Formats: sequence, C-alpha cells, structure tokens
Amino acid sequence: MDLFDQNLNKEAPLADKMRPLDFSDFVGQEQIVGIKTLLRRAIESDNLPSIIFWGPPGTGKTTLAKIIARKTRAVFALFSAVTSGVKELRVTIKDAIERKKFKAKRTILFIDEIHRWNKSQQDALLPYVEKGIVTLIGATTENPSFEVNSALLSRCRVFVLEPLTADELKQIIKNALADKEHGLGNFKIKISDEVLDFLSHMANGDARIALNALEFAVNSLKPDKDGFINLDKKIIEESLQKSYIYDKAGEQHYNIISALHKSMRGSDADAALYWLGRMIESGEDPLYIARRLVRFASEDIGLADPQALVQAVSAYQACHFLGYPECDVILAQAVAYLAKAPKSNKLYIAVGRVKNDIKNLPNEPVPLHLRNAPTKLMQDLNYGKDYKYSPDFDYKEKQNYLPEKLKGRKCFK
Repeated sequence: MDLFDQNLNKEAPLADKMRPLDFSDFVGQEQIVGIKTLLRRAIESDNLPSIIFWGPPGTGKTTLAKIIARKTRAVFALFSAVTSGVKELRVTIKDAIERKKFKAKRTILFIDEIHRWNKSQQDALLPYVEKGIVTLIGATTENPSFEVNSALLSRCRVFVLEPLTADELKQIIKNALADKEHGLGNFKIKISDEVLDFLSHMANGDARIALNALEFAVNSLKPDKDGFINLDKKIIEESLQKSYIYDKAGEQHYNIISALHKSMRGSDADAALYWLGRMIESGEDPLYIARRLVRFASEDIGLADPQALVQAVSAYQACHFLGYPECDVILAQAVAYLAKAPKSNKLYIAVGRVKNDIKNLPNEPVPLHLRNAPTKLMQDLNYGKDYKYSPDFDYKEKQNYLPEKLKGRKCFK
C-alpha cells in the first residue's frame, strides 16, 4: 500500500480520506501552487529542488507532499520526525545512494514535522542534501529560521502556506458533503449556508478541524423520520473543539505578545485587550504577561506617567496572590491603563545610548572630585577635592558629573 493511501482505510478520519490526489482537487495556496507558479511547474515537470513547507496545521503541507509523491518519477520516502531518527535515516540514505548509483533514480525524502529533529539529526541529513543524494521536502508548523539549521535551510527553498480562507474552507466542506467515495455523499445531510459559514469561520483556517468537526457531528446524530441528518449551529458548535493557535514555546507565542505590546504602544486599548484575551484563554502564565507589562511601563511610558509602573507592579503582585481565573480582570485593568497612558520612550533611548557608549568607548576613570576620600592617602591624591555639595548650592551648582572625555554628553534628552 502507498505510504499515503490512508484514505483506503474506512476507519481513517474524514480529513485523511478527503486528501486530494491532484492539483485539480486541491483548494487554497494559490500564491505558491497556482497554475503558473514556479513551484507548480517544478512539481509537474518532476524537477523539484529541496524545499521546506512552513505553515499552520491543516493548510495542505502533507497534502502537497502527497501530490508530489503521485507525480514524481523519483522514489518517495516518508519520514515522521516524531517516530523516525538517524538510524532510519541511514538506511534510507544507503538505499538512495545505491539507487542513484545503479539505477540513476532519484530519491525524494519527505520529513513531516522536521522542526522536531534536533541539531545533530539535521546535521546528519545535511551532506546528503548538499550532494544531491536526496531531495528534501520538510514540513513544519514552526518558523524554520529558528527550527531548521541554517546550513540546511540555505540549501532549501522555503514556501509559506497561509491559513485557508473561510471561502476555501467552505468549498472543502462542500466537497466532503458531495463525495460519495471518500466523503459523506452517501448521507442525507441538511445544512444551511449560515451553518456552513459558521463552521468555515470557526475552523481557524484549518481544514482538518473543519472536516473532523463535520464528521463528528454527522456520526453523533440520528437521522429524522425521513432519513435526514440535520446539522444546525448548536450541533456544529458542540462538535468544534475550539483551537487556540498558540504555542507557548513557538513563534505564535512571540507574535501575540508582540501584538499586545504594539497595541498598547499605539494606545489602542481594544486591540490590547483582545490580544491579552487570546493569551489568557490559551493558558499563558499570568506572571509572564505581568512581567511584560512591567517592562512596558518603563520602556514605552516611563516618566510621562510614573504611575504606570506602579500599576504594572501591583498587577504582578495581584496575579501572584490570585492566579487564574480571578486575575484576568487585574491584567485587563493594567493593560487598559498602560494603553491609555501618555507615552515616552526617552528612558529606553537613554539606556540604549548609555549601553552603546559603554560598549564602544574605553572605561573612563571616575573624576577625582566625585570620588570618596575615606583615607589620608586618598585625600593627598586629591580624591574628592573641589566637590560641590549640592544642598549647599540649592541644587543649582555647576559641576561635571561625567568622565572628562564624555563631558557634555547627553543621553537623556
């Protein structure tokens, strides 16, 4: 049986049984596999370079690999980075070398979830990709810039798959409802356009979520007296397991905290509260969120509103006392306050200038008049000489407090 022929198994999920076998049935990703695109032509001419498919779950990465497997004249080897390692790789590479040497036949190696392979495993693959022993197709939900070795990445073309649109998902659902061989076409199903739209939107751009929810709903209901299965919004809502695309260790984690930070910086409290809600509902550590708010209070508000730091620190302490779910409104209070507060990044810029000076300039000595002189020797060396005690001058003394070579340097403007 073909490694990809899971759809021949009647027990396979609907999402697997409905996987397209050709571009004529493939929905979405027109930007990379449309009729005149470079990748589409490379696949159809069987002249594929090593590539990485990067995109969220359910957007077609494995399906595209399946289509390539059908169209290529090369031997197609399937790996899952979860279950296969260097030992299995060596066997595949040995076969690929012999195949190329004695039969002049290429090998395409598909590694699903390639980001789960560690550096040493990826290093073991590198020389064979470099020498053309295998053509690599990697699939990943994580940013390959962080998860794929730079040397391996430089030898691959990266293609970014976008979340499917609601219209594309709706078409995929309709295809499943009509397909009598692999889909639900043998069922008498009633579903309105309104419910189809609801399912299409709530699947979050993931065809697998949409099809699995549809299948679960159909299999969970008994037909009415006329033999129809009636799918309404409530049934679909119960069938959907709300999927929050948020990986605390992955790129989406940083994308959302970045969106929260930038929304507060832009004084958009509504957007800031939305991104906060996404983090809370996904189970993000409230103390992590609160720590980011403390940082924001000084970085983006600073002395424009000194109470911002008080609010942020108080929010951290309150989150520490209460935890979820009670601390959600406390975080919301702090986020809304920080978003609406006046903004100033002067302190942030000043700290950056200081760090730059320290990094790029010599470590200048402390001027003599600013040094303490607790011993006679120090006094004889003029430590503290001519220092002006500020209170004696009503804090209006003119005195240099920087090293001589940095005199007049302005960091805080």
